[in-house]
Amino acid sequence: MSGMFGVVSDENCISTLFFGTDYHSHLGTQRGGLAVLGETFTHHIHDITQAQFKSKFPTVFQEMTGTSGIGVISDNDPQPLTITSRAGTFAIATAGLIENKDALAEGMLSEGNTFEDLSTGGINSVELAAKIISQGSGFVDGIQLLWSMIHGSASVLLLTREGLYAARDSKGRSPLVIAECDGCYAVATEACSFYNLGYRVVRYLRPGEIVRVTADGVEVKVEGGEHHKICSFLWIYTGYPASSYEGINVETVRERCGRALAKDDHIQADLAAGVPDSGTAHAVGYAMGSGLPFRRPLVKYTPGYGRSYTPVTQDIRDHIAKMKLIAVPDVINGNSIVLCEDSIVRGTQLKNFTVQKLRENGARQIHVRPACPPLMFPCPYALSTRKVDELAARRAVRDLEGTDHADLSPYLDAGTRQYEAMVEWIRKDLDITTLRYLKLDEMVEAIGLPEERLCLHCWRGRE
Repeated sequence: MSGMFGVVSDENCISTLFFGTDYHSHLGTQRGGLAVLGETFTHHIHDITQAQFKSKFPTVFQEMTGTSGIGVISDNDPQPLTITSRAGTFAIATAGLIENKDALAEGMLSEGNTFEDLSTGGINSVELAAKIISQGSGFVDGIQLLWSMIHGSASVLLLTREGLYAARDSKGRSPLVIAECDGCYAVATEACSFYNLGYRVVRYLRPGEIVRVTADGVEVKVEGGEHHKICSFLWIYTGYPASSYEGINVETVRERCGRALAKDDHIQADLAAGVPDSGTAHAVGYAMGSGLPFRRPLVKYTPGYGRSYTPVTQDIRDHIAKMKLIAVPDVINGNSIVLCEDSIVRGTQLKNFTVQKLRENGARQIHVRPACPPLMFPCPYALSTRKVDELAARRAVRDLEGTDHADLSPYLDAGTRQYEAMVEWIRKDLDITTLRYLKLDEMVEAIGLPEERLCLHCWRGRE
């Protein structure tokens, strides 16, 4: 998913906008952009695949001035974009995934619409969203029109001369939170982006809620609904440890996941460790629950490498995975290690780089403990896993059943022999000593929200 930040102030907002956006760098690896409204709209978009967001805007404080703005760290499309419509000129940023964007674009092209070419050869989903919104009678109507037409999800920030419109997607799968500082207001995906800027969290937008933010305050344009389906993976992996969603902190959820993994786990080991960075808090929880010492056999070279899960190609993911983790031989050699991981998605990085590094440096045993159940279904709401054959669990089922069309229901139940056979297949494929996943009900309990308020599609194929 992408990360968005917007601000409305009574003075130049560029410093708050720049650093607030930068605090979303963990949510995307493709492009970073800013749009500011002063006397006119100004926007800049840069490729951040090979560099950090901050380094791409060396002259931003001289070139961009205005009292309101939006910024985004994008996992795919160039954004924010500036569009002129009958409702007025606006800048737009989105977070989410429009699954049917090609079909929608084809229909609009047949009606005489045009789209800019992309270097990737595809339609920019942000441009598509902007053109759909432009068909509405106004900005609010346009956002609701967008939601009625898309399959997937889209949270939206619109920077207009009327104010900053913030809209959380209709099921609330991606978060948006409002904060205030001395009469200035900001909206963000990640609550942690506010803390060092002096802002205090006011409230989280509800699913389908649309607000207009001005220097005078926050005006609700469309009331939000009660049908929450927020992404569970925010707490398990995607979100930043200092952030909270629906008032529940990421770090403490991960610690609870680790404690749950340690419960009734009678492994004889020398230490508990996490795959940095997202596995670290899970390992801290495991250490607290088991009594094993927490140690760091692998450390991440944070200054140079970001997340290896978000890049769009396997080659890039593999390169980052290989380079970012550095082994500590003195901690590894001769030890039996419980290795906590946020999840096993494709399994390739864990097998080819993480486990291999532990083996090469003398690990005696490796016991892997993922903090969520086996991932069984591609996500239709965010740009993460896009194909069934990317998933380690589905490869296991295909090999065990001899077909891609097997009944998956026995493999979703941790109490069946089919589930045990799938886990054993993955264990052997990873070449590890033992493998034990967190169960779905344990994960839900660790998050602390009712199951009906969580999106669990990745694990059971339905919300």
